[in-house]
Amino acid sequence: MTAPALPETLLPPVRHWPALDLPGTDFDPVLADLMAEGPVTRVQLPHGEGWAWLVTRYEDVRRVAGDPRFSRAAVMAKQVTRLAPHFIPEPGAVGFLDPPEHTRLRRSVAAAFGAKGVERVREKARARLTELVDELLRGGPPADLTSAVLGPFPIAVICELMGVPAGDRHALHTWTGLILSSSHGKRISERAKREMAAYFAGLIGRREHGTGEDVTSLLGAAVGRAEITLDQAVGLAVLLQIGGEAVTSNSGQLFYLLLTRPRLLRRLRAQPEIRPRAIDELLRYIPHRNAVGLSRVALEDVEIGGVRIRAGEAVYVSYLAANRDPEVFPDPDTIDFSRCPNPHAAFGFGPHYCPGGILARMEEELLADALLDRVPGLRLAVPPDQVPFRKGALIRGPEALPVTW
Repeated sequence: MTAPALPETLLPPVRHWPALDLPGTDFDPVLADLMAEGPVTRVQLPHGEGWAWLVTRYEDVRRVAGDPRFSRAAVMAKQVTRLAPHFIPEPGAVGFLDPPEHTRLRRSVAAAFGAKGVERVREKARARLTELVDELLRGGPPADLTSAVLGPFPIAVICELMGVPAGDRHALHTWTGLILSSSHGKRISERAKREMAAYFAGLIGRREHGTGEDVTSLLGAAVGRAEITLDQAVGLAVLLQIGGEAVTSNSGQLFYLLLTRPRLLRRLRAQPEIRPRAIDELLRYIPHRNAVGLSRVALEDVEIGGVRIRAGEAVYVSYLAANRDPEVFPDPDTIDFSRCPNPHAAFGFGPHYCPGGILARMEEELLADALLDRVPGLRLAVPPDQVPFRKGALIRGPEALPVTW
């Protein structure tokens, strides 16, 4: 027998969580307050309807993310409170599927994002990065590291992995920027999403009988074998393309942190062998996004962190909060390159774990090696508080990173 719902007066208060344009890599003060209030709280975001539960403790976040009683598919039938003015994925896309459908769709591109698939593009990625750093050095200081290197490099890498021809990459980049910004409004973002979807529908459709190892060829082959639908393939391609450009924001924050903390920068220059571990620590520390991403809906009553979440209620997990859980990460607000183990949640947990985790780590390591070794005098060209960070963006990062050397 289902226990009666608690009266509203006994539930945690609903906290309004605005879309703050936060400076630099500052941790969201609203999220910090919510973490202090309890492991499970209630929030209302700028768009959608009603309120949702927010889970912040590491073990609870991992549990919710992997528990089939919390459904992404069920979100499509509700107007859940959310940060974005619109849903980014199309209905039926991988972001709103549950296993086993979700597993089947992810399996179609697993080869491209596994260790072997990522190694397939490593040398082309390294060669493109060498060209970009050559151009940076030829142009001389000062320069915008974002437009010179941190922007074009991830675009080239994800487009190579996706199988997007070089001539189409600028259009993909433009669409991604419009989709990821909440400041242009729903109409412009939705139009960009439709245009990107139409592009991938054509590309995947032409590759239904191909044997290539890139993502769109793998998706085309899966559609040709009737393992997935074209709509599902397109939805997955759009999300993967958008996610691939998140490296620009992450690497922008990563280098902003290093360039504003000279001691850490000197250590990475002097000890290249610790860079992979240091990058993991920086990925744990940086605030990848504003607020939270996609929600889930409870399919039945579940108790999390001493709170009973009722069937039909929306739930968010915060990977940013999980990465600052002192029970898992001692002194979590300190960047510690010797932190070990470091089971950070930067790429999520459970079935919806980011498929590009291996790729992103490779890109960050290549960027660190290239910029720290080839531009030894690299430093900010302006005071830290004059580095412009994106406003109205779902994914946080510097709009430009002025540097000199």
